[in-house]
Amino acid sequence: MRILLTGFTGFIGRNLCNKLSETGHEVVCVGRKGGRISDGFSYSKVDSIDADTDWESSLFGVDVVIHLAALAHKGTNSWQDYYSINLGGAVNLARQFSKVCGGRFIFLSSIGVNGAESDSAFTYLDSPSPKGYYSKSKHLAELALQEIAMKTDVELVIIRPPLVYGPGAPGNFGSLVRWIEKGIPLPLGAIHNKRSLVGIDNLVDLIIRCIDHPAAANQVFLAGDGEDLSTTELLRGVGKAMGKPARLIPVPAGLLQFGATLLGKKAMAQRLLGSLQVDISKTCELLDWKPPYTVEEGLRRCFKRSN
Repeated sequence: MRILLTGFTGFIGRNLCNKLSETGHEVVCVGRKGGRISDGFSYSKVDSIDADTDWESSLFGVDVVIHLAALAHKGTNSWQDYYSINLGGAVNLARQFSKVCGGRFIFLSSIGVNGAESDSAFTYLDSPSPKGYYSKSKHLAELALQEIAMKTDVELVIIRPPLVYGPGAPGNFGSLVRWIEKGIPLPLGAIHNKRSLVGIDNLVDLIIRCIDHPAAANQVFLAGDGEDLSTTELLRGVGKAMGKPARLIPVPAGLLQFGATLLGKKAMAQRLLGSLQVDISKTCELLDWKPPYTVEEGLRRCFKRSN
């Protein structure tokens, strides 16, 4: 099939590009700036990805769109920035896709649509409770894309991943890696939360499964490794995979939460101390899929490849 891939220069996009090169599909990588693409792939440049982007030439003959491009978490961006790119960009692309050719539209959303923390594992049936501009823009995009799918021949697939880890991963995981690499003592040795993660190899495998699986059409899938770890367990796992000790000091979570609130770091504390679990049973059963790698294997592969 002919696949149009947006966001190919990002962390997930680069890894997906490499794997797609093994599948035999014809892939058109679209972006605002050039980047290394796999042999046999073609590149199409757009000046922006928003409500005004002209996609007609890029969409010619396309069977599947994989839309990864998005404005990620950045404190300096306004709601209008997120609205324009994450909502307007996705909706505009889907509308033009429906008019030019139609087919399957895979939209990478976020578990943040479900919420920022959970008392029990999130499921696809839970009422959305997005917090922050990024998650709210993803939620609105999901709703608008579902409306397009109901009125056209577009088959919509929504994937909501939690924190994605892998070699060179940005964001929170990258910060954890740098802390351990520098041997910084961390007061995170007594955290008993539960958080779901997804390794980049597992997420890429899931996206590829959704390209042509009949049961994926018009579904929402939660992604994950199928294992839940505490922040303490994750840090120790990262240290083990790196071959470096995680220097963890056992400080009560309540005390850390209190200190973070005083310092105006409540959101950061929530990501380190709170729980966020994901139920991937629907994803596994409907797609006859299971994560190829455990967390331990994923971390080991992560640092093996980055060395």
